[in-house]
Amino acid sequence: MSPAFLALWRALRFAWPLRGRFAVKTLFQALSVLPLLVLPVPIKLVIDHVIGDLPLADRIASFPFLVRPLLEPLVGASRMELLWITVAAQSVLLVAIGQIGTSGGERDQTTAFLGSGVDAATTTENSANLGFSFLGGLIGWLDFRWTIRLSQDLTHHFRSQLFERIQSLPLSKLEDARIGDAVYRLMYDTPSITTTCYRLILILCVSPLSVALYSYALWDSYRAPQLAYYAFALGAAVLVATWPFAELVRRRMLRSRAAGSTTISALEEGVTNIVAVQSQSAESHERARFDRDSSASFGEHRGVIGMAMAGIFCALLPGVWIVRGAFLEVVDLRIAGQISLGDVSLLVTYFVQIMVACSYLGGLWFTLNLAAPGLERVFALLDEESERDAVGAHALAGPPASLRFEHVDFTHPQAGVGLRDVSFEARRGAVTAIVGPAGAGKTTLLWHVPRFLSPQRGRVLVGEQDVAQVTLDSLRAAIAFVFQETALFAGTLEQNLRLAKPGASDFELRRAAQIAGVDEFVRALPDGWATRLGRGGAGLSVGQKQRLAIARALLRDAPILILDEPSSALDPETERRLVSALREAARDRIVLLVSHRLTTVREADQILFLRDGVIEERGTHSELVAIPGGAYRHFVELQAAS
Repeated sequence: MSPAFLALWRALRFAWPLRGRFAVKTLFQALSVLPLLVLPVPIKLVIDHVIGDLPLADRIASFPFLVRPLLEPLVGASRMELLWITVAAQSVLLVAIGQIGTSGGERDQTTAFLGSGVDAATTTENSANLGFSFLGGLIGWLDFRWTIRLSQDLTHHFRSQLFERIQSLPLSKLEDARIGDAVYRLMYDTPSITTTCYRLILILCVSPLSVALYSYALWDSYRAPQLAYYAFALGAAVLVATWPFAELVRRRMLRSRAAGSTTISALEEGVTNIVAVQSQSAESHERARFDRDSSASFGEHRGVIGMAMAGIFCALLPGVWIVRGAFLEVVDLRIAGQISLGDVSLLVTYFVQIMVACSYLGGLWFTLNLAAPGLERVFALLDEESERDAVGAHALAGPPASLRFEHVDFTHPQAGVGLRDVSFEARRGAVTAIVGPAGAGKTTLLWHVPRFLSPQRGRVLVGEQDVAQVTLDSLRAAIAFVFQETALFAGTLEQNLRLAKPGASDFELRRAAQIAGVDEFVRALPDGWATRLGRGGAGLSVGQKQRLAIARALLRDAPILILDEPSSALDPETERRLVSALREAARDRIVLLVSHRLTTVREADQILFLRDGVIEERGTHSELVAIPGGAYRHFVELQAAS
């Protein structure tokens, strides 16, 4: 089974909860088929029975079956009476469906789109907020309002589910994924579901109805099924001509979307790291990289357009001759006197409607393959294995008294060995410091506690419970973090601090801020706690960001406190207060601390020296510095020398 078919099937399953609303949209669409059965009638009346002199009584059978009962009372009416009745009927049609002609063009429809070319942003927004109706007037307005809400709700739920899955992916997966690619899939790939569902449901349900209705009208009124045969032939020609291009255009569209996500990634990386770029005078290098990625993206999109044009051209060649034959058939019927001049507009309108419906059906697989790549990319991310609780997992049973690693091994897929046979115990009321050279596995060790990573051998126990058998929500609710890279949001200072404990009292908030030294710089800000930060806390210095992150961790009432390089950007006075705060926090918490700063580490109750994923030494500061030639002692001597 082709990937495109599987993606389309899953899209329909995703839309199933909205089936009632799609049924209403399908009903609106079906109603749009009926007006064009009636719209040529006033023109035929005027041409044949107002301008012309043909008796209405003799020509009743040439009108569509739906309007014959309405025309029978008009037999014997004068030309002026027929004219005024026609004008009245057209006025009613104008109000109801916004249409008085037979063109079926844009003026007879209700649509709302952003002005756009073929760029991803505007075309995506048009798909996500798709509102359309093949009718105008009051019915078209109702149909349009219904459709735009349906499109927005469907896209919103699809995006929300993808966002939830991204949030639940393991860190090992997120590290390998580029943020720009995830954003592209979330914003630009998800709206493919709206166009896909509308094409599948509406074309498959309404186009056969349109073909059957107008074909019956041709046969019933004129015994001219040959016009329908021409339309059937055109649909078959479109199907045969575009079928070979369907898979080709799907592959080109996949490449185009992948190139687009690469461009978004380049843009995101360039903007996020703009300080590093400017400090290295690398603007020209980054511009060249973005130009290369952007040019490649446009090139891939041109390939999609070219492939689509090739398919359309191949369908157009036989289509021109088929349409020519149908119009010549109508002309021959008129020359032979089998139809009136008014019948020409009616026959042409009916043929065009059958032709359009058959073309939609014939080209359906081709157009679906243009949308399928977006769905495939979204479903590929949705299918990624997310973090989940083990079968039979239990909530963490109360504040743990200890944290133990038992013979833990872990190897990174790309970076190699992370931990080897790591065993230790960290107890409540004590600070356990982990030191060692860069790349020793310190952060890898910390990430095993909240189960960001899971041991490949051995186990991690919180209290007496294996973290693999503890629910993620209860485990992470018991842990407060200070990460090496500070994570802040573009809200206010207070909002960033309350993220740790939304219901914290003002006293708790101010106390945590005072311990971490946040209150010092907050008082100097014009808006104080209401000061809004930029993206990633851009309005603060590195040291201020780190202080805020520490205050946030202290505010969280969690029995386990994990700090990864919390003092790297702190001044000596703030670091001294942090050490004091850690001693106080450790009274009723398990504290794990990673730091290269000797002043922060030396007060720890237990120090683990980690190198190449192995704990080489353990003990207090005084015990470890007493070891001749010891690894920790060498670490201390290097710091003293610097």
